[in-house]
Amino acid sequence: MDLNAVRMLVQVADARSFTVAAGQLGISQSGLSRAISRLESALGVRLLHRNTRNVSLTPDGRQFVEHCAPLLSGLEDAERRLGDRPSTPSGVLKLTAPSMFGRKVLVPLAGQLMAAHPQLQFELVLNDRLVDLVEEGFDAALRTGPISDVRMVARPLRPLHWVTVASPAYIAQHGEPATVDALRDHACLAVRNLRSGRLVDWQFREAEGQLREFTAPARMVFDSGDPLVEGALAGIGIVQVMDFAVADALADGRLQRVLQPFEGRSRVLSLVYPPSRQASPKLQVLAEALLGGNW
Repeated sequence: MDLNAVRMLVQVADARSFTVAAGQLGISQSGLSRAISRLESALGVRLLHRNTRNVSLTPDGRQFVEHCAPLLSGLEDAERRLGDRPSTPSGVLKLTAPSMFGRKVLVPLAGQLMAAHPQLQFELVLNDRLVDLVEEGFDAALRTGPISDVRMVARPLRPLHWVTVASPAYIAQHGEPATVDALRDHACLAVRNLRSGRLVDWQFREAEGQLREFTAPARMVFDSGDPLVEGALAGIGIVQVMDFAVADALADGRLQRVLQPFEGRSRVLSLVYPPSRQASPKLQVLAEALLGGNW
């Protein structure tokens, strides 16, 4: 029997509403409904009366909840007692993150954490798809921009900043642009938004802190931002990317920042996870490493 589904049933019985119970549990209403339907199938009885206004227990459901509620209370007490003891991060931590951030930051960071905690494992899904953490069984996600899902905990991390860079070889051959408009005389590498069909604008801070959007004259266009760094390193042209993506290349001189006085574009980065994962030791060590900001 699925104990999580039993807990969900008790929560629905108390709230008399799938919507309210789903919000309290931090899961989707559809996921909650499916979990209880699976429990009903496993038990071979109907546990809830459902209608458009509210839900209520059937006689079988009432009897089942009356027997299970004290047992669940005892289990929760046992979990709290165990939770007071020091716990070692262990097991699989399933995460999703944008592709470039995952490759450049999360993979090395995961390697460091596995070295420090031998019982810890990672499963990483690195793409820009917005996954449903609860439905798809993820522990957490790294997401950029505002977080609109109120069911989730969102811990803000160090903001991401955009930098405009080129290789020393490109600058030696073509010169360095002194103004944003001077980019029109340079080879730029850009990304096309596949939904709108437009090139993704670059952004700069100009006089009095005003943000200016600029459509770069692209000599080469990609369908994602991942190849931009490789293009810049190859000396093909100028790119605008997030700072973490080129931190190593800037540090060792393979790339140089251009138009530095006009930098200023940034984006919020958050570690997002369901409230049920709040006390997870494996998630806590990841959060501490990310909040340390050494990336």
